[in-house]
Amino acid sequence: MYGFHVTFNGGFDEAIERVTEELSKEGFGVLTEIDVQATLKKKIDIDRKPYRILGACNPHLANRAINAESDIGLLLPCNVVVREEDDGTITVAFMDPDMMVNIIQKEEINTIAAEAKEKLLRVRDALV
Repeated sequence: MYGFHVTFNGGFDEAIERVTEELSKEGFGVLTEIDVQATLKKKIDIDRKPYRILGACNPHLANRAINAESDIGLLLPCNVVVREEDDGTITVAFMDPDMMVNIIQKEEINTIAAEAKEKLLRVRDALV
């Protein structure tokens, strides 16, 4: 599995606000925000339900990871997806940092990935 998720009890905009707030509590900032719904409408005239990709980064963990493996930027930032499902519920999905461990076989990366996952799991759990 490459991620984990939670069903958010609230609206789409509220989910974006709450996940951003909870990420901040764990030292993550949102560096990028991709509005997939708007982009697909503009570029190829496709209508879809709200779908947003948040590029979350914890600068302390990112710095340690880059020091351990300079090409790890190819796997950063930690993406968080907020999407509206067909039934109207809101899902918040998180990239599992363990993916980095599967790709990069270095003990320092294992430690950093475990710390990042612990923080992201706390964010997920705070959204319930």
